[in-house]
Amino acid sequence: MVLFDRIPMPVAVCDPYGIVRLANAALAAQWGTTPGRLKGRDMLDLFPPLDAAQVDRIGQALKLRRRSRYTVSVTWQGTDGTHRRGELSVGPVSDTPDGVPDLLVMLRVTGESAPRPAAARTPLHRNEERILALLAAGATTARAARETGLTTDGVTYHLRQLSRRWGAANRTELVARAYASGILEPGVWPPHVRSSMPGTGAPDGNPAAT
Repeated sequence: MVLFDRIPMPVAVCDPYGIVRLANAALAAQWGTTPGRLKGRDMLDLFPPLDAAQVDRIGQALKLRRRSRYTVSVTWQGTDGTHRRGELSVGPVSDTPDGVPDLLVMLRVTGESAPRPAAARTPLHRNEERILALLAAGATTARAARETGLTTDGVTYHLRQLSRRWGAANRTELVARAYASGILEPGVWPPHVRSSMPGTGAPDGNPAAT
């Protein structure tokens, strides 16, 4: 345990579903906390993936009992507001006769950018916030429309506006950027918007939202 905690690279041992069993001090430092407080957390909530397909490939490989290592591109916002990008290197660390193995996960930070001042953030409309939270929970366009009282065209309009604003190529990246921007609360299920974010309660104000 002492040797594990002294590894300079951020490292964790997770169960087959990505839940942290053990984390070292370097990983905990990314969230300004202690290793024990990360136990039981979902790695993909802490470090949201930019491409869900990368995660799906790992799941399939584990079911086939392949021993290769895989990478997942992630982005997150630290407690200091800094936006960071990195790669998770994921590989099995144990063999079990009847199930999938535990995972050794290593984080490599590839870049970061200073947080924008709060005044420089573009406020979100109430419906945009609700749609982002529903999307993060896996909702379809039709379900998001039902939950928000919009038409499906209205939901699509908001998604296009958000994707254009943040330069997101798809919905998975849009959700990741919402987490990285601090709009969605990390490590919380079901996903919800930070109550302190600017724009909460703003009027909907566009013709496609009806």
